[in-house]
Amino acid sequence: MGVSTLAFVGCTGGAGTTRLTVETAATLARSGRSVAVVDAAFGTQGLATYVDGRLDADVTAVAVGDASVDDALFEWDIDADGRVAICPAHAPFERLARAKSAESAQTLEQAIEELAGRFDHVLLDVPPIASNQAVAAATTAQRRALVVPASQRGSDLLPRQQGRLRDIGAPASAVIATRVHRDTDESVEDAAHTVPHIEPGAPRPLATDPDTDVAPTVAAMTEDLLDVDLGLTFEDDGLFSR
Repeated sequence: MGVSTLAFVGCTGGAGTTRLTVETAATLARSGRSVAVVDAAFGTQGLATYVDGRLDADVTAVAVGDASVDDALFEWDIDADGRVAICPAHAPFERLARAKSAESAQTLEQAIEELAGRFDHVLLDVPPIASNQAVAAATTAQRRALVVPASQRGSDLLPRQQGRLRDIGAPASAVIATRVHRDTDESVEDAAHTVPHIEPGAPRPLATDPDTDVAPTVAAMTEDLLDVDLGLTFEDDGLFSR
């Protein structure tokens, strides 16, 4: 079954960490696997945009003990044989503040471990390491991938986040470069995989469409990071695969 828990840790805001996390989830679901996606980026709350309808409970409510993890799971309806359940952050400031405590971080760890026992894989959307919940998510995961945009700013900030992960005893397993354009030579020297730029208005997800550049690229990355063979085929392996 391979690795069960993987944290995507952003090196900076706007790196595309949330989008990469859900594209990876969609890739796993396309191969028939069950995936839980947990939002540890309480400040940006990007995963909430993937959930339709009212959010009566969220991951912060789980962290402060006001809800069970089942209350905060929402099914993502995509064209795939497997299952994706999203546990987003969507909270008022008062609960957001309480959810950032050390005690709440421990509760978040327990929720992640519970999900790992029920799903084939758990993917964590983690902001740059600077908060209790980010540390909890990164250290609970079996592996961590640092997500860095292919820009000078991304390359400049990468060593800082690599150092912070080492400081908490959870070093990065790989570096993933995102927002890579076909017509530029921008690169991240340490990147194990590069993911093409995804336009803001692009369909969500792209990974379920094998004819896109994103699908084969993310599939190759996913197999590498999780030590799995997804059995997915593509007519073109994509210009960005490595």
